[in-house]
Amino acid sequence: MAISLLPLPIPPSADAAELANFGREVVGLDPGNLTPEQFADMREALYKYDALLFRNASLSPEQQYALTKAFDATSENYGHGNNKTGSTAKSILHPDLKTIPRVPQVQLIGNGTVYDHEGLAEARLKHPHHKTFHKTVISPEDEFPAPESGRPGATRFYRWHIDAALYELSPPRVTTLYALKVPRGPAQVCRYDDGTGDELAVPLGTTAFVSGRKMFELLPRELKSVAVRTRVRYAPHPYVWMAPSRSRSTGLGLESEGLEMKLEELPPWEEGKVKVLPMLWKVPTTGELSFQVHPSAISELLISPLPSSASREGALYPDGAHLTDLKTVRELVYSMQRPAIAPHLVYPHDWNEKDLFLFHNRGVLHTVVGAFRDEEVRAFHQCNLAASDDPEGPSEEDVRRWA
Repeated sequence: MAISLLPLPIPPSADAAELANFGREVVGLDPGNLTPEQFADMREALYKYDALLFRNASLSPEQQYALTKAFDATSENYGHGNNKTGSTAKSILHPDLKTIPRVPQVQLIGNGTVYDHEGLAEARLKHPHHKTFHKTVISPEDEFPAPESGRPGATRFYRWHIDAALYELSPPRVTTLYALKVPRGPAQVCRYDDGTGDELAVPLGTTAFVSGRKMFELLPRELKSVAVRTRVRYAPHPYVWMAPSRSRSTGLGLESEGLEMKLEELPPWEEGKVKVLPMLWKVPTTGELSFQVHPSAISELLISPLPSSASREGALYPDGAHLTDLKTVRELVYSMQRPAIAPHLVYPHDWNEKDLFLFHNRGVLHTVVGAFRDEEVRAFHQCNLAASDDPEGPSEEDVRRWA
């Protein structure tokens, strides 16, 4: 029997027509005990809609790992490697993740101090905050205004990203997020602070999502041509490499100030383990193309020439190019991605305790949002697994169609 799906609640800020095919709530199923037939239906739905929500789910770390692994049966390791999240203190991920000891593929994330949790006697969690990563920051007065002011607190997108090590390990297919403790509080306003005036009302501590398919769809013809011909080279140990740098105010990539760690200062690395991935990743069940680039981790772009059958009129890089200037690389990618994070295209999930949210990690970009006070406790289990293969890029037919 086919599974029962409901549309996700679309916030007033979003364009319901644009998000009509994003996300579904699954009803009447226990995600920890799915039959093979139910899982097959769920897998098809996930790749069609990019995100699935189970409400009031009960899920152990073992069950969450098993569910995530079912999307890639030969995958074994957490997306950044088992028991490695705390091993590199210079990585920007170092403070954000605590490994569940008996299930190292599952991480505890959140804010505040959690005691006696799944084998962790005490876990001090820190919700990622833009002031640790952005070049400019929101003032404390705007972030936590006096109650009598009547103003909502201001916040930002922290870092738009794909869950992936982007060095040695292949990007996970699916990420599962399970909400254990969700503090309640007033909504906040997410400011873009990029001169556009864009802002977005968000629930406290939301996770925001945008569609990679929509990101590609929005591109003008000449940038679609670039996207379908481009491979992205990521920096070795990208989360260590980027750590000294500072982000744009939108959380969509880094400012170009020459602050990246020098390659010779990184932990030992090998050229053969550096990831070079297509700019567009093919959705496995539909064949659609999704614009999937982690903007903070990029270092170079390799653009193939136009096929001989393509028109050169108005084309960008018709003879191909190897872009190595970091500012040029970042500005081009930013121009391609920024339209898709416009407020009306963002889905900010309003978390409730026992929400289980699955998302197609090869089909969306996402970011944490919001600011918590130290005493506000938030606890989630996160699981994603380094995939058994790299994403599939555009076919020759795709290149002929879009180039």
